[in-house]
Amino acid sequence: MKLKGNMVIEMIDDATGEVLERVQEENMVTNAVNHILGLNPMGIFYSVAGEYDTHLLWNNNLIPICPNMIGGILLYSEALTEDADNIYPSTAKLPVAYASNDVNATADVARGSMNLTESKPLENGYRFVWEFTPSQGNGTIAAVALTSKQGGVAAYGSMENSKAAFYQIMETRLETQTVEELAELFSAVEVDFENNILINIRFQDSSVIIHKRRLPVFTLGLNDRLNDTTNDLLEEKVIPCSTFKFIGSYTPYGDFLDGHDGYWYGFANQANSSGDAKMYWVKIKKDDYTMTEGVWTLSNCYLKAIGYFKVDTYAQRGVRGVIRNGYLYLTAYDDAGIYKINLNNSTDVTLIPFGFTSAGKSQTGSGTCANYLFMVNDLIIGWDYQIKPDDTVVQTVGSTRLLNLGTPLFQYKEFCFGWGGNYGSDYRMCFLLTPYLASINNLSTAVVKTTDKTMKITYELTEEDS
Repeated sequence: MKLKGNMVIEMIDDATGEVLERVQEENMVTNAVNHILGLNPMGIFYSVAGEYDTHLLWNNNLIPICPNMIGGILLYSEALTEDADNIYPSTAKLPVAYASNDVNATADVARGSMNLTESKPLENGYRFVWEFTPSQGNGTIAAVALTSKQGGVAAYGSMENSKAAFYQIMETRLETQTVEELAELFSAVEVDFENNILINIRFQDSSVIIHKRRLPVFTLGLNDRLNDTTNDLLEEKVIPCSTFKFIGSYTPYGDFLDGHDGYWYGFANQANSSGDAKMYWVKIKKDDYTMTEGVWTLSNCYLKAIGYFKVDTYAQRGVRGVIRNGYLYLTAYDDAGIYKINLNNSTDVTLIPFGFTSAGKSQTGSGTCANYLFMVNDLIIGWDYQIKPDDTVVQTVGSTRLLNLGTPLFQYKEFCFGWGGNYGSDYRMCFLLTPYLASINNLSTAVVKTTDKTMKITYELTEEDS
């Protein structure tokens, strides 16, 4: 089956009802829907823990494909690369407007509404009709993409909704693991999905301990299980440290992060509200395990602690930092900004002001595990803000997006995984990153939506024989 899309955009004079501009284009369809229907990493669509599994009900949430898995629209100010694997374009240019499969009853002026009367199934497809009032969706429109109904609510987040971008599709209760086995999962730093590898890093007895474990992602052995009890140790590397250490006795402060540059990094600091920040660090090369370590003194930097890791009655981890393009991002002590620290030159430190005071909450709820800052694609996301690749800050409403998560969010195409728990209730969870491009439609000539116009978009998606 082949899908074909035809779109008409009409700009209508709000005073007279006259159609001022009409643009008609055809689109290309991406692999987004095929990924969701055809991939099953780590058996996320199977029930593997009986009554303790929580799974998404597909009917009316993802299927029928229209208007669910494809049920929203994203409008961009610049052209999109026409590639079937271009599922998530750079967030350097976030959508200027969007709409879902319902009527917008919020104050979000970037969001339009679906015309529920004119939108309907066709004999061989679906007709979507979206409308934007004079106050909605204003700006330059150079490209249009179909997306999921959840992705059309607010893209990656707005002042009205910041949760719809992360749609939980499964949660498996980890009931049989010991606390030490859970600690191995909760200390995950990297997942190599294609090669079925989980890498976790811990600091113990003055050494960095790296474990490479086999994780059944796409390859299932004869004796494997899908409840995370199958994670056989393939390799262990113990790296003694003379300088680097976690700080604190009752709660050891520190964390390990993937640099996405061929290295893993460890950091440890205590929160400071005055003076200079002192940050212990270690840098480990992935291919040969060579390492360097040291201490940064960051003048007049007031930092939150980067994280914590503790194994006691429960396995506990908290994450506050991310690495993007060679820089460590860590929230300021007063929650009014975020520090950007060059990993190779600690004198290169920038405080990026938010322009407001963040609530500074964990995005995973209040519990023994916490994640305050994570990254999807190239977008950094905190409780009530986003940081684009050019370090522009976008304020959003705060929300608990990823309940109980204690690790970074590990992304494979549209699927985002993590581990975490709360006082002995421990889980692996998976979320669908919903603002994907299901289609790409670049306009021959960009159009401009202004406050004296309404906009109507009619988008027909039909099935054709291959």
